[in-house]
Amino acid sequence: MVAKNIIQKFVLFLLFFIPFQGFSSDANKDKEEAFDPVSMIMHHISNSHEFHITDFQGKSISMPLPVILWTDNGLVTFMSSEFHHDNDGKVVVEKKGMKFARFHEVIHYTNPDGSLSFDKDGHVTNTRPLNFSITKNVFSMILVSILLLAIFIPMAKSYKKNPKAPKGMAGFLEPLVLFVRDDIAIPQIGEEKYARYMPYLLTIFFLIWFGNLFGLIPFFPFASTLTNDILFTGFLAIITFFVTVFSSNKNYWKHIFATPGVPFWLLPIMIPVEILGMFTKPFALMVRLFANITAGHIIILSLISLIFIFKTVWVSPVSIAFALFINVLELLVAALQAYVFTLLSALFIGQAVEEHHH
Repeated sequence: MVAKNIIQKFVLFLLFFIPFQGFSSDANKDKEEAFDPVSMIMHHISNSHEFHITDFQGKSISMPLPVILWTDNGLVTFMSSEFHHDNDGKVVVEKKGMKFARFHEVIHYTNPDGSLSFDKDGHVTNTRPLNFSITKNVFSMILVSILLLAIFIPMAKSYKKNPKAPKGMAGFLEPLVLFVRDDIAIPQIGEEKYARYMPYLLTIFFLIWFGNLFGLIPFFPFASTLTNDILFTGFLAIITFFVTVFSSNKNYWKHIFATPGVPFWLLPIMIPVEILGMFTKPFALMVRLFANITAGHIIILSLISLIFIFKTVWVSPVSIAFALFINVLELLVAALQAYVFTLLSALFIGQAVEEHHH
């Protein structure tokens, strides 16, 4: 994802800074702050408590999101815009006699003077309240969920009114639904049992696909990729794990605790390996989805950063060309990762429900 403010800064760079680049003095260059691509990239791929919309006249324009905390004194709510810098430079909010500080997008209780305590490694030692805030990723998940409901509920109703050829949005999405059914669910789970898992498979397919696509739109209310958060991908993987375990039959557990064709004396070795395999499968699902999407965003931001690192117009054509290529490639990756996650989920479920064949 080409982050929205990076695009805006890049456009401003082209319009204003490049024409006058050759006339800047060495003194002005010395005053310029060194560009830190690592911190910029990590900032733009991480979750946050507000949507950064643009920068205007040196000021950041953002849309704050609700902060919802369960504290020692009960529920505390406020908007993220209430975090402010006091005279000492600390970012604090005081509610119900308690002070909170936000450090690297993590909210902590502060000391009585509003400061935070750090250990020798630079980690905050203050305790944290339970955080149920609406962050960028949560906002995007709600938005994608509402959009999916707005699309598929009318689509389902349209089949009751017109059971023949679908029209409109139903006509566009029906091939995708049939693709999930005919090329993913039936081959992996079987014709007799696939139907009960279709709601879950369709949900994760379209949720991941739409979430990935929204992350490629570099302006509000989008610009936040669901699968760029390992907590989100991990939760989907956990659901797949539980669906697999609770759908499993005796044949599935027999393959784990008494693997066919394995000598009896090897079972003490094979059983731990098979049990470990139960947990490595959802772990692989989680990491694969998270890493592929995040890597694409990092590459794009890195290519754009080359312009600011070398501070020359001659780098921009190469950076823009490769960034656009990766961005277009991410359109394919957005759909591909939804397909792979759904396919592997169906495969794991199919292994759990497969009957013993004589």
